[in-house]
Amino acid sequence: MATEDFAWKASPGQVLPADNHVHTEWSWDASTGVMEKACEEAIRLGLPAISFTDHADFTAWAFPGEAQDSSVVRVIDTHAHTGLFDLDGYWECLERCRDRYPDLKILSGMELGEPHLFDKEISALLKRRHFDRLLGSLHSLTVDGQLHYAPFLFTADNAQELMRTYLIETLNMVESNDVFQVLAHIDYPMRAWPKGAKPFNANDYEEEYRAVLRALARSDRALEMNTQGPWPAAEVVRWWYEEGGSAVSFGSDSHEPETVGRNFAATAAMVEAHGFKPGKDPIDFWRR
Repeated sequence: MATEDFAWKASPGQVLPADNHVHTEWSWDASTGVMEKACEEAIRLGLPAISFTDHADFTAWAFPGEAQDSSVVRVIDTHAHTGLFDLDGYWECLERCRDRYPDLKILSGMELGEPHLFDKEISALLKRRHFDRLLGSLHSLTVDGQLHYAPFLFTADNAQELMRTYLIETLNMVESNDVFQVLAHIDYPMRAWPKGAKPFNANDYEEEYRAVLRALARSDRALEMNTQGPWPAAEVVRWWYEEGGSAVSFGSDSHEPETVGRNFAATAAMVEAHGFKPGKDPIDFWRR
């Protein structure tokens, strides 16, 4: 179900949530990101806060059809000197924005790729700074011992089986690593759902979804409503509530300033209809 298809409508005076998933020029894949302009867009929309969660990835990805020795460590644009995380440059930019926009709550953060596979690297990074928001993301799946960028693995023939594999690995990530506070984009493969495959229906994977959500709820972490792709699905929000989930985070997954806070009004209305409310502090997660 696409966000724009929701029957949920924003109400007059509706409280919008903080955007807890925003990328800037300090992410290797966000060459058009500008932290200052993202702040200005958040202010224009009336968001109470913005979290800059740039990528901390340590993954060498192989792509289908490539030789084993042609694996890449992401695509690095000219704006990024490394595929890793330039913590010093990011932090200097963050502090400039906090000085320039004192009325906007600006939170630090990182999106941790495959945190259960790179504990040593992530631990070293976290020793250098405290971050307000840490997202856990699964972008990759292992095939024959090699990590592959997950969306590139999906075909019309294997989509349903691979979706289950993705959710099983997400469960493994949740159960084996506790460094992150928010599970990001549980819907990630939907962004590359292949033409010719059976149309995606969350109900086809209810058992696998519920297993992930149950484990996440037991760990008292938040589930992200990621509004970049064709979701969020109302069914998953309902299952999250039923499995004991206590908190919801909202994230545009913006990689350019103009998409900060995209689809937040409709998504917030849907989430509220399923039993989650704004916290006492506007920057809080929404809770049941």
